[in-house]
Amino acid sequence: MTDLAIHAAGLGKTYGGRRPVVALRPLDLEVAPGETFGLLGPNGAGKTTLVKLLLGLVRPSAGDATLFGRPIAAPEARRVAGYLPEGHRFPPFLTARQTLDLFARMSGVGPTHRRARAEALLERVRLSGAADRPVGTFSKGMLQRLGLAQSLMNRPQIVFLDEPTDGVDPVGRREIRSLIEGLRDDGVTVFLNSHLLSEVERVCTRVAILKDGERIRMGTVDELTRQGRAWRLVTSALPPATLDALGDALSIDGTTHEGLVRSTATVPDRAALNAALDRLRADGVEVEAVEPARQSLEDLFVEAVSGSPRLGAAAEPPVDG
Repeated sequence: MTDLAIHAAGLGKTYGGRRPVVALRPLDLEVAPGETFGLLGPNGAGKTTLVKLLLGLVRPSAGDATLFGRPIAAPEARRVAGYLPEGHRFPPFLTARQTLDLFARMSGVGPTHRRARAEALLERVRLSGAADRPVGTFSKGMLQRLGLAQSLMNRPQIVFLDEPTDGVDPVGRREIRSLIEGLRDDGVTVFLNSHLLSEVERVCTRVAILKDGERIRMGTVDELTRQGRAWRLVTSALPPATLDALGDALSIDGTTHEGLVRSTATVPDRAALNAALDRLRADGVEVEAVEPARQSLEDLFVEAVSGSPRLGAAAEPPVDG
């Protein structure tokens, strides 16, 4: 298991007292090195508890986990990790450069490496021009970018980002998304906790959804959002005889601004799809586009946490997929 960035087996947390609260039910999880993994769930689902458990900030009530083969209770595990907590705060009187130096000192980074690393990261997050400004004068987007820089000062193998785009405008979100994509390109494992599902959908390799402390869905974005064996088609006009021949396998959704027809083909397999396309071409129908039908990650999330299945939903893929 040492080659895994995260390996959790039965990891759970219950807060004691007269009325115990189950914050996280026993959970198994594997995240590969270099993966960008998204953790989703409504407020109180157990997301922050899971992150704190993996970082050794909270002791588990059940199970155990490792980061790159190091037990989460060991200090060595935290040395390979970076962390950007939600709602982080920096001393407002410190400059951006001083802030990075402070966090690097706490991470055990030597003085020579601290200086060079801070300069490189300030440039990477586009804060070089504000390096000597007090962070109390920074905008929300600048603070988030500085927070991302501090989480990388110790050159982590894995970085935990808790709501990194919280309160950031669309331009700032795009900048932070580009930074996360850059981490992925550098081989850094990213564990992303976010409510902005469109951002998660764009950058994450796999996602897991928590509800009431329990994992209810997990898989790649493609696996989770594909709507069974359905395909979206864009074609020229469909003759009535063609529609009659294909029957329930093809339903019209509307037309494009160019007058082309949008439809959905619901068939059992790829062979049946190709048979339907052969029939369209034989009847003189021109096919412009064919793509798997998908729902958005946001729709999937709402369905999962509300318990209301979408019409025609496919069976959930294996949770270890």
